[in-house]
Amino acid sequence: MKKIALALTAAVLGLLLTSQAFAWGPGPGRGNGLCRNAGLENLNLTDSQKTKIEAIQNEHYKVTRPLREKIFDKSVELRRLWLQTNPDRNRITAAQKELRTLRDEIQDRQTALKFDIRKVLTAQQNEKLANSGWGRGPGFGPRGGIRGRGGYGRGQGPGPGLGMGMCY
Repeated sequence: MKKIALALTAAVLGLLLTSQAFAWGPGPGRGNGLCRNAGLENLNLTDSQKTKIEAIQNEHYKVTRPLREKIFDKSVELRRLWLQTNPDRNRITAAQKELRTLRDEIQDRQTALKFDIRKVLTAQQNEKLANSGWGRGPGFGPRGGIRGRGGYGRGQGPGPGLGMGMCY
């Protein structure tokens, strides 16, 4: 009888202690993949709006894919340049400039994407979206900047706009 009670107690204790490790699920802000609609899911979009926004996002993804691949390739090249025994300052500077140019182009396209998505929304949805902090990104939560707990430039976590992975 004592062995059964001891085994049962150990099993219950084990379940209680390990359950905390699995407590949070794959909700917003966790997990992987493209979170294309972070910030938009609370706007009560119509089916037509969802279809239009998805088409806009798919087109953006197709158009920016070559840019993202170039950024990846240029980042690898830059890393290799820095790993050389005697790094060439001019080549590194040129690679950094090219990388900045590519990132600027991606940023410009993301800005255009946000404006295109806003065109699909109603005035009320745009107002609600503006008040939600859509697109603020990490560190710009309610306590962003130096005032946050996490030190310089850190707020209270990712904040709205970052869901399950890369968001626009």
